Amino acid sequence: MNAAKITGIILIVIGLAGLFTGGFSFTKNTTAAKIGPIELKVQEKESINIPQWLSLGALALGGLVLVIGFRKP
Repeated sequence: MNAAKITGIILIVIGLAGLFTGGFSFTKNTTAAKIGPIELKVQEKESINIPQWLSLGALALGGLVLVIGFRKP
């Protein structure tokens, strides 16, 4: 397999993952206050949405790169 085929497959997988999940969330730990030996820690839940047009673009670009990768020079 050459680099174009691998890149195309990776783009298609990323595009499908973006379409099916729609985004992801994670927890961020921060220190809100520190007074002497006492620390106040806060957990914030962050959420990132992946636009549908970006997922479709990754699918289309992956398909294009995959087709071009199968062509013989």
